[in-house]
Amino acid sequence: MLGKFSLASLALVLGTIITVIGFAAYVSGNSTLNLIGFFYGIPILLGGLALKSAEIKPAQFIKETKAAIAQLRQDTATDTQKQILKDVTRYRYGIEAHLDVVLEKLGLSPTDQERPVLLGVYEEAAATQEQADRNGAYTLVLRFESPLIGWETWQQKQEKFTKFFGPGIVADLTQPEDKVVDLKLVRDMGSEAA
Repeated sequence: MLGKFSLASLALVLGTIITVIGFAAYVSGNSTLNLIGFFYGIPILLGGLALKSAEIKPAQFIKETKAAIAQLRQDTATDTQKQILKDVTRYRYGIEAHLDVVLEKLGLSPTDQERPVLLGVYEEAAATQEQADRNGAYTLVLRFESPLIGWETWQQKQEKFTKFFGPGIVADLTQPEDKVVDLKLVRDMGSEAA
């Protein structure tokens, strides 16, 4: 709930209102309101500015999630899939980018400039003929823009993705367009772990 709106914006608005009231009270000679404005309004305003500078906006949904897919998520998604979806679709503070630590651990972020950028997410039911046990499985798709990390590098890391995201998930990669990679976290229905 808290991650669905910007705490930075809330602090900026609240701090501005209290500070303006404090200045108005100073002009009118009301010392009590003046103190409230200066001792609470200005620190809240400065805190809001600090949060705003460290704020990462939620990733957007690229495709609308249909009710059947939402039900599939609720019924079969792993805890990891649910946590990733929750983390990337809320405001975050004090990180460089969504999934920056994950990308660094997987060797896809040698520098901040080379780090792939999360463009958005979507959910689907896997459609695969090669892996019949995955057909219809809940899939969380993370779309990255990756101008400096090549497609070959992503493919070399595919097995690492599966191991990193844990039991119950198989990572698949697709390249919908040049310099864009879809990391598909597919629920492995053959796995015992949820």
